[in-house]
Amino acid sequence: MKQKLLIGVVLVLALLAGLYLSVNIAPPASAQHANLYPQPRALPDFTLVDQDGENFGEERFRDHWTLVFTGYTYCPDICPTTLAELKSIYPQLQQIDSQYPVQVMLLSVDPNRDKPERLKEYINFFNPEFIAATAEHTELFPFVRALGMMYAMADSTDNPDYLVDHSASVVIINPQAQVIGRFTPTLMPGEMAVVNPQHILKDMPVIVNQAP
Repeated sequence: MKQKLLIGVVLVLALLAGLYLSVNIAPPASAQHANLYPQPRALPDFTLVDQDGENFGEERFRDHWTLVFTGYTYCPDICPTTLAELKSIYPQLQQIDSQYPVQVMLLSVDPNRDKPERLKEYINFFNPEFIAATAEHTELFPFVRALGMMYAMADSTDNPDYLVDHSASVVIINPQAQVIGRFTPTLMPGEMAVVNPQHILKDMPVIVNQAP
């Protein structure tokens, strides 16, 4: 009787241990926060100009995971906040995939004011390893749309302090230069609508591990 009781206790403890490990240690089976597309989306041909004045094409996305945020350097709120959040998690992002490192990119939707020199000074304030790039609107608009994002001039550009409306999501591009989804802002009453960096940290390892 005692032996059967002991075996029963051991089985119960093993079951409880398994449940604990599955909840607290094992990674989730799928991304919990990212909005992933059913199929990766190829990008159209494009040529941007980065903060060093160099051409930026599809090859710069290959062999990296890339988190792309659309914004501009004169943005008063969402842009600096999002970049600061990405800066805060960047060291952890670098530990996710040694073969295809994660890179962070600001895609400026204000090419009139955001020339390479301005982009470089701005992005270096957050992290010199970050990328900043832009292009003329004829090149930029279809590229932004291909990312699943939008932007529009909120004011006349005759006003030197004009604002630009733009998407606040963070787009995910895989090492094959395909758009696979995005992280959308967390909407909380009374708070700025920005992407939660902890959502990125939680989901990116899952997304990378499940990549073909």
